Amino acid sequence: LWHVSNVFTNEPALRLAHKLIDATFAERVFFCNSGAEANEAAFKLARRVAFDRFGSEKYEIIAALNSFHGRTLFTVNVGGQSKYSDGFGPKITGITHVPYNDLAALKAAVTDKTCAVVLEPIQGEGGVLPAELAYLQGARELCDAHDALLVFDEVQTGMGRTGHLFAYQHYGVTPDILTSAKSLGGGFPIAAMLTREDLAKHLVVGTHGTTYGGNPLACAVAEAVIDVINTPEVLAGVNAKHDLFKARLEQIGKQYGIFTQVRGMGLLIGCVLSDAFKGKAKDVFNAAEKENLMILQAGPDVVRFAPSLVVEEADINEGLDRFERAVKTLTQA
Repeated sequence: LWHVSNVFTNEPALRLAHKLIDATFAERVFFCNSGAEANEAAFKLARRVAFDRFGSEKYEIIAALNSFHGRTLFTVNVGGQSKYSDGFGPKITGITHVPYNDLAALKAAVTDKTCAVVLEPIQGEGGVLPAELAYLQGARELCDAHDALLVFDEVQTGMGRTGHLFAYQHYGVTPDILTSAKSLGGGFPIAAMLTREDLAKHLVVGTHGTTYGGNPLACAVAEAVIDVINTPEVLAGVNAKHDLFKARLEQIGKQYGIFTQVRGMGLLIGCVLSDAFKGKAKDVFNAAEKENLMILQAGPDVVRFAPSLVVEEADINEGLDRFERAVKTLTQA
């Protein structure tokens, strides 16, 4: 049995929800199928809470430039990248974008009309750029002062990717709403929006829903995933593997003059290309592909690594050997 009408709940969904609640700040969980769906639900919830509590004039969302929250019409508009949001007619209004990690700009943007501040604890598509602690703390304080909700998109950073189950736990800054997907299902389509009970009650029947979200099969898969990931062995291993990656990547960067910085947390790592290779992340990707190595880009100037959380040390070494050969070929061409 993999599908049950959303008129009913099911045991795998209940078990998974309880495990997420026990491991986080949340009191309620809404399941769906993708990160974009989870973020869509989060943004709708933020606006609905503000409408119910303060009226129709409090609907503005503040988000970061170069962020990424999905490809639905609402989420591309919140994302702040015109290459994803242009070409689809009038844009959703009431959304303001400010530079990431710029607390002064955030302070200038947040007003009493703000219903939510939406942030990634680490910008993924925006260059694997970790938030500064003071920035997230300041965002929390601004939201509290203006009766706005703090939304963390942890689709990329969640489920152990940073060495904590969720990145907010590393910073010690708790959001009002959190979204999770990708590794939540270990490759199987499932996502979740996590929040408090006092907020969740504003999404009454009919205001939001899903046909396949929270289906028994997806939830059973995600339950098995969280049982593996949320263990001291795996989470400590993520941090240890980060150190292996960083040391080797810094050595490669120094030897070949290709990187200026290796940044990120856990097993979400970005290598910032030097001026000589600026804009050539795609060339690095292509060179690695010729060595039968899969890497990622995070914009034109950053090479991204996001391997399995349980990757073996021998595979790390083999992969980085191949990466060094690719870099050597590219830099000597």
